[in-house]
Amino acid sequence: MTEYTEEERRIVAHLRESASGGEGYFRAKEIAESLGLTAKQVGARLPTLAEKADEVDIEKWGRSRSTTWKVTVS
Repeated sequence: MTEYTEEERRIVAHLRESASGGEGYFRAKEIAESLGLTAKQVGARLPTLAEKADEVDIEKWGRSRSTTWKVTVS
């Protein structure tokens, strides 16, 4: 079982629920607004979660104004 901080746990749970159709594309700002966090808090944790999350696959997908993350439910 992967150990998460409280914020990481909330982010992973949100991504798992939001990508319940199998996959989804997210920006840190959108996740942050849903969870009452800042985009900086979320953006700093997503690369770490991409490495250690087992429940969802998080992939840095594209970058225009801000990074888009592709999330696939494992």
